[in-house]
Amino acid sequence: MKSTNQIGTPVRGGSPRPAGDPRYFNGSYIPWLTVAALTNIPASRLIVLETTTSLTEEGSLHSRTLTPGTLIIANSGATLGVAKILGIKCCANDGIAAILNLSNNVSPFYLAHFINTKTNYLREVVATGNGQPNLNTELIGNFKIPIPSTKAEQEAIAEALGDADALIESLEQLIAKKHQIKQGAMQELLTGKRRLPGFSEKWSVKRFDQLANIQRGASPRPIDNPIWFDENSSVGWVRISDITKSGIYLRETTQRLSVLGIQHSRPVSRDSLIMSICATVGRPIITEIDVCIHDGFVVFNNLRCNKYFLYYILSSIEDDWSRHGQTGSQMNLNTGLINRTEVPMPPTVKEQTAIAEILSDMDAEIDVLETKLTKARQIKQGMMQELLTGRIRLV
Repeated sequence: MKSTNQIGTPVRGGSPRPAGDPRYFNGSYIPWLTVAALTNIPASRLIVLETTTSLTEEGSLHSRTLTPGTLIIANSGATLGVAKILGIKCCANDGIAAILNLSNNVSPFYLAHFINTKTNYLREVVATGNGQPNLNTELIGNFKIPIPSTKAEQEAIAEALGDADALIESLEQLIAKKHQIKQGAMQELLTGKRRLPGFSEKWSVKRFDQLANIQRGASPRPIDNPIWFDENSSVGWVRISDITKSGIYLRETTQRLSVLGIQHSRPVSRDSLIMSICATVGRPIITEIDVCIHDGFVVFNNLRCNKYFLYYILSSIEDDWSRHGQTGSQMNLNTGLINRTEVPMPPTVKEQTAIAEILSDMDAEIDVLETKLTKARQIKQGMMQELLTGRIRLV
C-alpha cells in the first residue's frame, strides 16, 4: 500500500484568466481539456483522445501542458474522482489534476482502474468540506493505493480490465447504432413515408379521441398518508420514476396501494397503455401488472387501433409535447390537449400491426444487447473486486 506522493507528484491543471478571453481560448494551437469535457467520455473508455476546443499559444502559457500517457483525475464537478489516461498532448484546466514523475515500476493504467473503483469514496469522504467537494493535490497525494510488487502484474490486471472495457464500449456503441436505426425507421414507417409491401391505401389524420377514450388518473389525498399504501398488495402505484427506468413494459412499481388507496385512485388492468402527463411528459408504457395511476398519468381505453402502433406513435412524438403543455411549477398536459392532437394513421389495423411488429423486433434486439451490456458490466465489477484487491492473481 503506497500513497500517491510515494509514486509520483500530484499537480493541478491551470486555467487562463479571464475565462473566455479570445487571447487564450478558441484557438488552434493545443487541445484544451476541461473537467466538463470528461463527462462526454464513457466510463468504459479509459484513454482521452480528443477535446472539443483548443487554446491559443498565449493561452497555453497560462495553463499546464500535459503529455500522452499522463494519468489525470477530475478534482471537481460531476466527474470528480474519475481517472483517465491522456492519449494526446493537451492543456488541462484547474478542474483536473495529474500525476507527474510517475515511478517507472508503476503502471498508470493500473492506477486509473483502481482509482475508478474508489470514485464514490473520493467524492463522499475524501473531497467533502465546507464548500463544493474538491480534491486538492494534498488529498490526492495522501490517497493510499494497493500496488502489486511487479509492473508485469499491474499491467496484466490493467489489460484484463481493459479487455472488459473494450467489450462494454463495443456493446454501448452497437446499442447506440441500433437506436439510431430504429429512430430512422420510426420516422419513415410512422409517417407513411415508407410503406410496407402489400399496403397502398392512403393514410388519414386522426385525433387521439378518435383512437381511444383517454382518462386521467386520480390521487388519494393527502398523498403521503400511509393508509393508502400496502407493500403486500398486488396492485402497483405508478410513479414517474417507475416509467423512466423501464422500457416498453411496466413490470414493477416501487409502491403498492391498499384497498382504500385503490378506491381513491384509478385502477388500470394489465396490458393497458398509459402515458405520463406531468414532469416527464409524454412517456408511454404498457402495463404488465395491475396498477393504479395518479393524476400525473392518462390511460388509453377502448382502443380503436393497434395498441402497439399507438405506443410507437406516442413514443415518436414524446419530445413534441413539451411545446404544447401547460407550464407551471412543472410541465404538464391535459386530456383536452391530448384528445385534439392529430397523428397520421394507416387505414387498416393489419398495416398498423405490421409496422408495430417491425419496431417491436428492433426493440427486442436492443433489449438483448442491453442485457448483454448489463452482464458485461457486472462481470467487470466482479473482476475489479478480485483483481484490484489481490484475491485473484494473474502472474
